[in-house]
Amino acid sequence: MKYCESIYQTLRRKTREVMVGNVGVGGDNPVRTQSMTTSNTRDVEATVEQIIRLADCGCEIARVTVQGMKEADACEGIKNGLIQKGYTIPLVADIHFYPPAALRVADYADKVRINPGNFVDKRAQFKTIDYDEKTYLQELERLEEKFAPLVEKCKRLGRAMRIGTNHGSLSDRIMNQYGDTAAGMVESAFEFARVCRKYDYHDFIFSMKASNTKVMIEAYRLLVAEMNTLEWDYPLHLGVTEAGEGEDGRVKSAIGMGALLLDGLGDTVRVSLTEDPWHEINPCKRLVAFGKNSQEEGIAPFEETFRKVSSSSKREVTLPSSFHRDGSVFLKVSQEEVESPMFFSDIGCQVELGRPKRQEGSVDGVIAPFSHPKLEKLREAGIAILQNPVLVTEDSATWKQAESADYVLFAPTSNPIHEGRRFFQHLAVNNLNIPVILSFAYTCALDDLPIHAAAENGSLLCDEIGEGICVGGPYPLSERRSLSFAILQGARMRQSKTEFISCPGCGRTLFDLQETAAKIRERTGHLPGVKIAVMGCIVNGPGEMADADFGYVGSRSGRIDLYIGKTCVERNIDMNEAVDRLVALIQSQGRWVEKEPLQSAS
Repeated sequence: MKYCESIYQTLRRKTREVMVGNVGVGGDNPVRTQSMTTSNTRDVEATVEQIIRLADCGCEIARVTVQGMKEADACEGIKNGLIQKGYTIPLVADIHFYPPAALRVADYADKVRINPGNFVDKRAQFKTIDYDEKTYLQELERLEEKFAPLVEKCKRLGRAMRIGTNHGSLSDRIMNQYGDTAAGMVESAFEFARVCRKYDYHDFIFSMKASNTKVMIEAYRLLVAEMNTLEWDYPLHLGVTEAGEGEDGRVKSAIGMGALLLDGLGDTVRVSLTEDPWHEINPCKRLVAFGKNSQEEGIAPFEETFRKVSSSSKREVTLPSSFHRDGSVFLKVSQEEVESPMFFSDIGCQVELGRPKRQEGSVDGVIAPFSHPKLEKLREAGIAILQNPVLVTEDSATWKQAESADYVLFAPTSNPIHEGRRFFQHLAVNNLNIPVILSFAYTCALDDLPIHAAAENGSLLCDEIGEGICVGGPYPLSERRSLSFAILQGARMRQSKTEFISCPGCGRTLFDLQETAAKIRERTGHLPGVKIAVMGCIVNGPGEMADADFGYVGSRSGRIDLYIGKTCVERNIDMNEAVDRLVALIQSQGRWVEKEPLQSAS
C-alpha cells in the first residue's frame, strides 16, 4: 500500500513487463484478458474463427491446446490465418506431457504455457516415494536437461512463457516433499523458474491455479511473499480452474481472482467457464474493471496483522441458534417484498397448506424492522426475524456497541474488504469473538452484482472473516438469496447444493462438454455437499479434479472413466451409459437423496 495524505491506497504490485507478441503484460500495462479455444487445434480454420470471435469480444490473448506435433505444426497455419485476416492477437500454446511439442511450437506461438507438474514428470501416481538428497538432486538435473532447450529457444526467439502450476497436477516428487499444498505449488513453479534464471531468461509469467478458491488465493499470496523475499518481479496470470458454468462459475471466479485483484495482485486473467469461450470475456472485463476502480479508493491507515500468508486460524465464536454453523444467509426485506405472493419462495421456502417449510436453500433469517403475519409464519418455520440488529460501520465510534452484542451487522459505506480487515483486527486485538454478518449493499447493474459481491464478500470469507452475509441493494430477493448461497459455497464454507467442478473444454475434449455437464447437473444437482468433477480429457483428471468426490472423465473418443476421489473405479464406459453409471456410483456410496417434489409457493 502507498501512503498518500493520511490515507492508504491499494495499488497493483509492480512487476516487470513481459511482451506476449505485441501485447505487454505487467509493468504499466492494464490487466489483460485471456481465453482458450475449444476447437480441435488441427482444424486450423475453425480455430482461427474462434480466435477472431474472441478478439472481437475484447479478448487480448488467446490460447490453444498443443498435445502433439500435428497440433504444434497447425499453429503455423493458425498464426498465418490470423495475420491474413488482420488480427495480431497473441497466440499461446498450451503444453502438457510432451516437451518436443513445446520446442516445435515455439517457432510459431508468441507464448508457451508449460505445466511444471507434468512437463517433465509422468502423470502423478499419488504414491509415497522416499527421496533422499541425492535422488532429489538427480530429479532436478533431469528436469533441467528436459526444460533447458525450451528456455534457450524461447530466449533466442523472443518468446514468452507461462509457468502455470495447477493444484491438481503436482508431480509425485513435489507431493512427497511438500504434500498437496500451496507451498508445493509454489515450489513446483520455482523449480522451473530457477532454470529460466540460470539461463538468464526472464520473459515468463507465473500462475497458481486451483478449483478450490481458498487454496488458489493462498498459493498466489505465498508465491508473491516468496518473490518479495527474493526480489523477483515476474507478472501473475490469475485463474480459478474448472469453475463451472452460469452464476456458480462466475461467482467462484470472482471470489478467487477478485480477492487478489482487490489487493493489487494480477496482471492477466481468465475466467474458465464450461461455456463457449467468448462468454468468458464479459465477466473478465467486468472483474478487471471492478478491480481497477476499487484500487482508486483510499482507506484509513492501519497496521494489519490479522491475515497470514498461510491458512488463517478459525475464530472461536458462539453462534446464536439462528446462525448456520457453516455460514449464514440473511436478507433485508421491505414490507412490499413481504406482501408479494412469491415472498416465501423468493427466500427459498416451500409452501404446504399456506405455510412456509424451511429447506436446504432457505435463508437463515430476514432483517425486517416491522411486523407482519408472514414474518410470524417464518418464525414458526424456524427462520429468524431480526428486527433491530446491532449495526457497526467503518466508523470506530460504532465498534463499542459490538462488545456486548450477541452478533453484529458490519455495514461499511466504502472499501468493504479493507474496512472489514480493520474491524476484525480490532476484534482480534480485543479478544472479541462476536459473530459478524457481512452486510454490504450494492447499487451496480444486476450483471455486475455477482462480480462485485462475490469478490468483496468472498475475499473476507476465504480469510475466515465473517460468519454470515447479507447482500443488499435494489435487486430481487430471489437473486440476492441465490447469490448469497453461491458465495458461501464458492468460499468453501456452506455446501448447500451440488458443487460441479467442470473444465471449460479445449481441443483435447473428447465429448460435448456443455451438453454432458448439463445432463449431469440435471440428474445430480439436488445433492448438497457432493462435489462432482466433469473433465473433458485425462489431462484434467484425476489430478485436476482436486478434491472432488466423484469424477466423470473422458478417456478416449466416446469413452468415459468414472472416479471416486482420485481413484478410477470404472473404465472405458460407453458415453451413452456413462451418466446412468455415475448416478449408480453415487447411490452405491450412500451419497444419494431423492429430489423433493415441487410445490406451489402461493
